[in-house]
Formats: sequence, C-alpha cells, structure tokens
Amino acid sequence: MAERAQPLSATPGRAAAFVVAAVILGTLLAVAWRAEAGRGLGPSDWAALRFTLVQASLSAVLSVALGIPVARALARRRFPGRRALIALLGAPFILPVIVAILGLLQIFGRSGWLSHLTVSLGLPPVQIYGLHGVVLAHVFFNLPLATRLILQAWQEVPAEQFRLAAQLNLGPLAMIRLIEWPVLRRSCPGALAVVFAICLTSFAVALTLGGGPRATTLELAIYQAFRFDFDLGRAAMLSGIQLLLTGCTALLALRLSRGDGFASGLDRALQRWDGKSTLAKGLDTFWISLAALFLLLPLLAIVLAGVGGLTTLPSSVASAALVSVATALGSTVILLLLALPMAAAVALGRGGLIELCGILGLAASPLVIGTGLFILIRPVADPFMLALPVTALVNAVMALPFALRILVPQARSVVARYSRLALSLDMSHRSFATMVLLPRMRAQIGFAAGLAAALSMGDLGVIALFADAEMATLPLQIYRLMGAYRMQDANAAALLLLILSMAAFWLLDRGGRRHAEL
Repeated sequence: MAERAQPLSATPGRAAAFVVAAVILGTLLAVAWRAEAGRGLGPSDWAALRFTLVQASLSAVLSVALGIPVARALARRRFPGRRALIALLGAPFILPVIVAILGLLQIFGRSGWLSHLTVSLGLPPVQIYGLHGVVLAHVFFNLPLATRLILQAWQEVPAEQFRLAAQLNLGPLAMIRLIEWPVLRRSCPGALAVVFAICLTSFAVALTLGGGPRATTLELAIYQAFRFDFDLGRAAMLSGIQLLLTGCTALLALRLSRGDGFASGLDRALQRWDGKSTLAKGLDTFWISLAALFLLLPLLAIVLAGVGGLTTLPSSVASAALVSVATALGSTVILLLLALPMAAAVALGRGGLIELCGILGLAASPLVIGTGLFILIRPVADPFMLALPVTALVNAVMALPFALRILVPQARSVVARYSRLALSLDMSHRSFATMVLLPRMRAQIGFAAGLAAALSMGDLGVIALFADAEMATLPLQIYRLMGAYRMQDANAAALLLLILSMAAFWLLDRGGRRHAEL
C-alpha cells in the first residue's frame, strides 16, 4: 500500500526509532571499542559479578515467594479499599529510589524504629548495610511488581473454573493442584526473570546500602572504575558483561512471559467460593496487612522525619530541586518527541522493527549508555558540561519501553477507527495527527508524560557519572547529604523529592485526562 494511502506517515516514527537505536547501540559499540582486548577480570571484578548474581537471585526468589500469598489473598478477598491497595502496588515503580532507601533506613537502620525496639529488649540494633540491606530494598521495590504479575494471572482464570470447583466441593489441596498450581507454574517463572533482570542493573541501592567492597554490584563497579579510577577500559569491559547478563535475562523474561493460559470462559464476574474457613481468612488478612505495612511504613517514616526540616533546607537543596525539575521536563519532552511518532508508526502496522528499537532500553543499563556517551563526547566536548542534556536523554530512552506500552494500544484503536474517514476527507498527515490522533490520545499522553517525569525526577544513575561538585540533581544532593551525615537535611530533601515526583506525575496525568475522550 502506498505511503499516502495511510492517514499518517511512518517516516517520523522511523526517524525516532533510528535515533533510539543509535543512542543505545552506538554507545554499546563505543564501549566495546574502548574495552581492552585480552584483559581479564580481576579479583574485585569477580567478586562484583558474584555479588550481583547472588543479590539478584535472592531478591527475585524472595519477591516472588512473598508475592504469591499476597496475590492469592487479593485474588480471593473483597474488602473496602481493595482497589486503592492494588493501585498502591504500582507506587514503588515511580517512587524515587533514594527516598525509599531513606524510608527503609528510618525503619530498619541502626537508629531506626526496629532498632529502638530491639535495643529496648536488650538486643543489638539492626544492621541494614550489606547483602541483606540490598535484598531488603529490592524486595520493597519488586514485591509489588511480582504481586501484580501473579495477581493478573490469577484473575485470568475463568469464573467457570471456580464455579465447577465449588460444585465438585473440592478441598484446599485439590484447589491448589488443579487451579492454583497451574497459575503459579505459568506466571512465576516470568516474574522471577523480570525481577532478576531489574535487580541486575541496581545502582542506587548498592551505592547507598552496599556497605563496602564485599557488597559491590557490576553497576557500582562500573561507576567506581569510571568515577574514581577513570579506567575506561575496565568500565567498558564490565559494561559488556553487564549488557550480556541483562540482555540474556530480558530475552528469557520475554520468553517465559508467554504461554498458554486457561481456556476462555463466558466473561462472568469472578466469584470465589474457596477460602471460607477462619484459618484461610486469617492468613489472607495477615498477608494483605503485612504487604500494606511494608509499603506504607517507609513512606510514613520519611514524612515524619522530613516534615520538620522543610523550612530550613540549605540553598544547595533548592538549587538541586530546580535542576531536577528542569531535567525532568527536558526528559519528558524528549520522550514524547520519540514515543509519539513511534507509536503512530506501530499503529499503522509497519512497526515491527520500530517496536523492537523501542524496547532496547529494557536490556541496556543507564550506566552503560552513560559510559558510552562519555567516550563518544569526550574527544569533541567536555562531557561534564553536557551532564544535564545527557541525563535527560538517557532517562527518556529508559522510559520509552513503558511509554510505548501506554501509547500504542490507543494509537492502534484511533487509526483503525478513523483512518477510512480521514482518507475519504483527504486529510493531510498533519491534520489527522493534530485534529484526530493527539486529542484522542490525551489521557495516554498525560500518563506517559507523568511516568517519564517522575522516573527522571528520582533518577540517581547517569548524573552520578557526569555531575561535578557544583552541580547536582536532588537525588544526588540527598546522597551527598547522607555521605556528610546530615540526616535531618537528607530526610527533608527526600520528602521534597517525594512531593515533587508525585506532583509531576499527578499534574501531567491529570492534565492529560482533563476533557479527554476516554
């Protein structure tokens, strides 16, 4: 079919996909070119690799193991606030990592609430730094994700399956063997691979809670080789290993996430007759309450610890907040300039390669891309002078896979519904985009923009490579305050970051939904 026989042109989408592929693959080639041939891993590199694999494995297993009873309880219980709690399970995804870490320190740190309790009982205070601290933080971030993935699989079971089980009066063991075990067998391997892949690229958690050379991840080793030793060859070699691990795990996660589900039903409202015993109700209540407390207490601790210091924050925090806002706005604009034409091209049915370019960010590490950009920029300009544009670009590329998942379904729906009418009216590509497509995607655009702004606002990754002593985003400034043991200021700055991130997400998401045709 001719290009003009479509209501939109796929050329801008191809151009955007080319830019994304050039940024990711170009930086990876730069890293590979800079790596020294024949150079092997040293003892510290092997230790970082082992720790990365161990912490990612433990984090994935614990997140999924704890997510199973929480998802099971949510699947078979109906109670006031259930929808709000399920929505809350998505909050850690946009929560700034440094804020969550400070909240966990308020609960589980040496001077935290739990340590006060253990000391009052004559026991030593809790130690959070090291492997167990890294795993704890990763479980905090990934337990909600694992729960949502398993819950979604549970909710795909047709209501007729549970109706038949009730008619046959199946007991708890039979329910587990015939219905629940097939759900877990289909959903848990994919959830394990997804969480494992996420934990492989952990940086901020290991940077703040690692506790020394014995608790160093590959991401942290790349940062140390780059920032402290300026050993670009070692950084490039570690980046290659990191890319291989994340790429293989991402492919495994995509493969495991596919599979045959249950047979289709009649789309009846899901009703459960199992789990009516007092013991079952008590266990479900316990797991739901435990998950809610685990997610809410760190946020409550940050609010209580930081609210008193908001009015006395140093000027450096205010400057860092402005830098974060500017970077988040730039990242959001870049994301939309890339995502919208790519989503439109995919909606035209020509986007196989374009969609593949869009998900490359899932397999790439921000620090690896940052290292490659530094190698490419250094011969022609001062990379530290371009810290903010580079950070905004990398953050946009990292958020692109999620933005496409939000935008593409609605773009396909609009094109399928209005393309014939637009062609019959001889509308130009620009007129269709501005008068038909964009107005009907306003809600999705607002959601994607809010997600990108919140993720960029809380990022502590590339900026740690490029920033100098006089410039910092708010997450980096919080980390510096923590390093200077100014915990009161750090907690207040973390509360400010939390407010800014949530406000950016709410304003953009709300602005998109206002007057939008849903």
